[in-house]
Amino acid sequence: MLGRSVEGRPIALTRVGDPGAERRVLVVGAVHGNEPAGRAVVRALRRGPAPAGAELWLIRDLNPDGASAGTRQNARGVDLNRNFPHRWRAQGRPFSASYSGRRPLSEPESRLAARLIRRLKPDVTIWYHQALALVDTSSGADPSVARRYARLSGLPARPVGLGFLPGIATRWQNRTQAGTSAFVVELPGGPLSAASARRHARAVRAVAAPG
Repeated sequence: MLGRSVEGRPIALTRVGDPGAERRVLVVGAVHGNEPAGRAVVRALRRGPAPAGAELWLIRDLNPDGASAGTRQNARGVDLNRNFPHRWRAQGRPFSASYSGRRPLSEPESRLAARLIRRLKPDVTIWYHQALALVDTSSGADPSVARRYARLSGLPARPVGLGFLPGIATRWQNRTQAGTSAFVVELPGGPLSAASARRHARAVRAVAAPG
């Protein structure tokens, strides 16, 4: 277990693959409570092996309180993807669309993610969102990695500017953790079919493989 949410719900962390592997890949299935489709990809990844030479670290849901309430924000009304330190700025009020919290990493959920990333130093991190149906290439990630994922998953790769929003996780990681490549996958709206989840899981394994 990675830790607990504001309301004490467990935030699960699963490792798949060889602990001594050459590459480490972190996958976050959901960070907004009303964008749960990526959890199906994590479920598919749990059921299969990691590619040789890679270790997968899987967070099914970083915001279980929001998922329980059906809200984008966590239990204190904070958008966790505006709560990271890089270019953070105060914005909004609790439960408004992009409330940043009172300070960077004010929330236990974002602190847990930041602590894990600093310790793990993943080569690649994939954050799932909804519902633009694309892979965003604007957050500073290695564009070849994001484009390869897009090609394999069947989504278009586009620099739509999500990476320039204040306090977001991918921009913080790419700007402060050397050697990493973090990017956002915007899944389509609604539940993800089993076939689509398997296709995205295959794309994760492909970008996780060394070389």
